[in-house]
Amino acid sequence: MKTAAAYGSWPSPIDAALAASRDGRPEYVGAVGDELWWTEPRPAQAGRRALVRRSPDGATAELPAPWNVRSRVIEYGGRPWAGTERAEGGPLIVFVHFDDQRLYAYAPDEPGAPWPLTPVSTIGGGLRWADPRLHPERGAAGEVWCVLEEFTGDAPTELRRVIAAVPLDGSAADDRSAVRELSDGRHRFVTGPEVSPDGRQAAWIAWDHPRMPWDGTEVILADIGEDGTFRDARTFAGGPDESVPQVRWSADGQLLFAGDRSGWWNLYRGVPDGSAVDELCPREEEFAGPLWKIGLNWFCPLDNGLIAALHGVGSTTLGILDPETGDLVDIAGGWTEWAETLAVQGSRVIGIAASPRSAYEIVELDTATGHTRIIGAPHEDAVDPAYYPEPSVRTFTGPGGREIHAQVYPPHSPDRTGPAGELPPYVVWAHGGPTGHAALVLDLEIAYFTSRGIGVAEVNYGGSTGYGRAYRNRLREQWGVVDVEDCAAVAGALAAEGTADPRRLAVRGGSAGGWTAAASLTGTDVYACGTIIYPILDLTGWGTDETHDFESQYLESLVGPLAEVPDRYRDRSPVSRTAGLTTPFLILQGEDDPICPPVQCERFLEAVRGRGIPHAYLTYPGEGHGFRRAETMISALEAELSLYAQTFGIDRSDVPRLELGT
Repeated sequence: MKTAAAYGSWPSPIDAALAASRDGRPEYVGAVGDELWWTEPRPAQAGRRALVRRSPDGATAELPAPWNVRSRVIEYGGRPWAGTERAEGGPLIVFVHFDDQRLYAYAPDEPGAPWPLTPVSTIGGGLRWADPRLHPERGAAGEVWCVLEEFTGDAPTELRRVIAAVPLDGSAADDRSAVRELSDGRHRFVTGPEVSPDGRQAAWIAWDHPRMPWDGTEVILADIGEDGTFRDARTFAGGPDESVPQVRWSADGQLLFAGDRSGWWNLYRGVPDGSAVDELCPREEEFAGPLWKIGLNWFCPLDNGLIAALHGVGSTTLGILDPETGDLVDIAGGWTEWAETLAVQGSRVIGIAASPRSAYEIVELDTATGHTRIIGAPHEDAVDPAYYPEPSVRTFTGPGGREIHAQVYPPHSPDRTGPAGELPPYVVWAHGGPTGHAALVLDLEIAYFTSRGIGVAEVNYGGSTGYGRAYRNRLREQWGVVDVEDCAAVAGALAAEGTADPRRLAVRGGSAGGWTAAASLTGTDVYACGTIIYPILDLTGWGTDETHDFESQYLESLVGPLAEVPDRYRDRSPVSRTAGLTTPFLILQGEDDPICPPVQCERFLEAVRGRGIPHAYLTYPGEGHGFRRAETMISALEAELSLYAQTFGIDRSDVPRLELGT
């Protein structure tokens, strides 16, 4: 028998410490001989990323602290490691250490610590590396080919990116001149090179400002000379209006790539001379996604000619595609989202997947038998799963009759229910990006609220990925309009249907979601309060010199050219619209954020000062864009709950009271 209690007041075993301990997910799985390697978050260890090794017998080990395997290329990073089996036996691993951004080599079966391969630069943000490939046969001692990001000045946009070759003998550790540059630097952004099976050609993805990689990219193809240099680089596929986020070689020497020329990211195959390109499985589904990090992959060819591919609309599954027939067979299992990383080991495919009842875990598919099993980072229920939310996938109607996709997580507890006649409070979550997606997976931050009687609605507003290019393009020049309207439409619909209390609605989001939350609070009267996390608040400042290079011209498509529509930048910015702000709010900000720096928040708070609006501003040293430390996440989550409790009139004494000043 459930006990009736006010929504938001329910007890829950899912506390902030538990939610923080399960934050993050494994990334960048790869095969090294008969072993598997990947990275995993360690929130309790200052948020470092551990490099994990799985032996054929299932035993795991990790590269211990202080090693932190994460790249800062384009600030969001990219694939930070690669490995190979050495001729003399045992694996050789090359990885990026976050603290100094140097490449290191590591022989885990030999004594001794990892040793540096690249130098440190004192110019700007220094030298950074990502998306490596090991070529032990190249040069006197072998090389690693990867993306080099090199700062040429102190400003965040004073840099260049090229494909480079780093010798494995350590000769470049103190000598930048020992690094060979392979690409010609004509493009602002590049991915790591995929080398053909015969070793004679390399393919990579490139693009330039003001395009983002989901707007238009090119597949560049080059010949590899006997001396290991790239020659005759030319465009093979893609262009200004086609996004190609991944390219790979098939075993028979053809180029496979994902492109959205049809309006959906579908798979294509072409011969290197460009004489023929075939669409392999034309569907109104996404077989790829936005290239937010260098080296993501959504498909992987097998030696037998089949292709492992992630695909879907709004969610993803793993399928095996026969490129000759176009037949696609999906695997069995309850996973609803697969991370953008796949590896192949013989006839087996390895990926990272999650569901509404399980966090991301390493999953292996044996294509010979069709069987799947969990082989790493297995989900474990730290509490009774009866406290997990039970989401529903919904499609709402927005302005002009447009569809809005969302996941709704009602309040849920095995032993509590709301009083008769009372409607629950709801928090609308706006995801980051904004060219991103809220996945239908278990998130203990959501469960933290729903198990206490506060509902959550994750909105995949217009501009989100997963629904085709037309849906994605709804946000072009409409950022701060369509996203705000879509979130408000979902909130209004939940209230109108009797699901949510219209007087107790909140909005929250981080990064671009923080922008949407702030724009919603300053531009609508839908919400009673909001949580704004490492946000963008001043478009003019962010569009000039207050962010990193990768997104420095993102607003050209999201808002419009600054030189042509400067008033639009000013008028849409929450910092310019504080007169419309009447509700309490909380801002959470990392002090070391190079993407959305604290100056944006400080400018906003100065505009609010003296208005008498209850608010709090919490900053966290050592945190950048996205919180990674357990103590930070605990503080942030408890502060957010306290804001809702105070605003919605909920009695809670189990979290510190957030002091709201005016």
